[in-house]
Amino acid sequence: MPAFAHGRQPAPALTWFGSEAGQGVLAVEVAAMARVIETGPPLPWAWFGLPAAAPPEPGRRGLLLRRQGTSFEGTLRCQLPLPLASESLGAVLLQHVLDDGIQAQPLLDECERVLAPGGLLWLAALNPWSPYRARWARSGLRAHDPGRWQAALRTAGFASEAVSLQWLGPHWRVAHGEAGVGAADRLRAGVALAVCKRVRSLIPPTPLKQLRWQAGRVPLATSSEQMRRPAAIMRE
Repeated sequence: MPAFAHGRQPAPALTWFGSEAGQGVLAVEVAAMARVIETGPPLPWAWFGLPAAAPPEPGRRGLLLRRQGTSFEGTLRCQLPLPLASESLGAVLLQHVLDDGIQAQPLLDECERVLAPGGLLWLAALNPWSPYRARWARSGLRAHDPGRWQAALRTAGFASEAVSLQWLGPHWRVAHGEAGVGAADRLRAGVALAVCKRVRSLIPPTPLKQLRWQAGRVPLATSSEQMRRPAAIMRE
């Protein structure tokens, strides 16, 4: 799979999201992204999205970056590694920027680096088990099951057992996109994975050893010493 490198042209496969079928997937994710931003730590956040996607309202804290080929443009123009300080963001949202089969690990590693402890990563991807996949067939898009995404998150340093899943978008009809976590929702067009970065635990101080008084007992070394003293006096 190709890795991130310099490039400024839109990834051909990702242009599918500009179609009516693609917009049906993206539309339902707007509300989900707003909730992530609201519940994240009060720090700057970053959205990595597609040219065809409507980004969240940035306010004063949001960085909006659209993927252009193998680089990003928007609030700033960059490629990997990201020109952002470590542990500086409260949330990172990845909206289908990894759905064309590009190597995901470099970007996920950077997300883990720039997220503050307790910060939230939200990753939206296509669902390979949805009947909606017929609509993106032969477009060049590649959908992976949630287990593969969880493994990639674990490799990046996230706690995979803490990943929450939500299925988003339509089952088949473009105009009937919703969200849910029930069994029937697992056939929706998209899946969103959310995981918090681990909070480092403080190292507790070393506990002091408790001293115990033992009344009526003489330490062995002291007792022996006292027994030797009379003998030495008698010799003198």
